[in-house]
Parts: sequence; structure tokens; C-alpha cells
Amino acid sequence: MEKQSFGKHVRISKRRDYLTVYQQGVRSHSEHFTIVVCKNEMGISRLGITVSKKVGSAVQRNRIRRLVREFFRLNRSRLSTPQDIVIIAKRNITTLAYQDVCTELESHLIKKSDV
Repeated sequence: MEKQSFGKHVRISKRRDYLTVYQQGVRSHSEHFTIVVCKNEMGISRLGITVSKKVGSAVQRNRIRRLVREFFRLNRSRLSTPQDIVIIAKRNITTLAYQDVCTELESHLIKKSDV
């Protein structure tokens, strides 16, 4: 069984990595998220999350980050190729439940043949 932790090695943390994904990545939009995906040569999929202050208070922003991280942690093995993924939260997202986040991100990140 594959380890399902969300360690430092699967996080995008450096500014230059974010800029690379923004410049070279492919964008897709959903109702509550903008998703930017860029293939990488590292052999693992990594996640970066951006939630601006326009979304809400720190408590609300952190909740959104936790929900997205949990989705990525549980579904990382279902991603087709090693890629860097940056998920940008849009406004009016604070009322989403975990299942709503899963449904929305799954439709954009996971290949239809895998489901």
C-alpha cells in the first residue's frame, strides 16, 4: 500500500516553481477553482494552493487549504503522470463541503478512464 502522507516533498513551496507552473502550465476553470497543471521531471506529483484574502478570514482560507490538501493526499496515486498542480480558490467558496471539493477537483484532475 502506498504511503498517503502529505510531506514536504509533494508541496510546491518556492516562488520560482509557482512562476514556472503559471507560465508553462495549462489552465482549467471550474465554478470555485482555477487549476493550473504543468508536467514535471521530478517523478512525483506536487501541489501548490493559493487562497487570497478576498476569499475570507484566515480561518476560512485555512479550511479551504485543508480540504484541497486532503483531496490531493487521497487521490495522488490516481493522477496520470508526474505533474505540478496549482489550485487557486475563487471567491464565495467558504460554504463548500469536502464532498463538493472532491467532485469539482476530480472532474478536472483525474482522467475519466481511471474513474
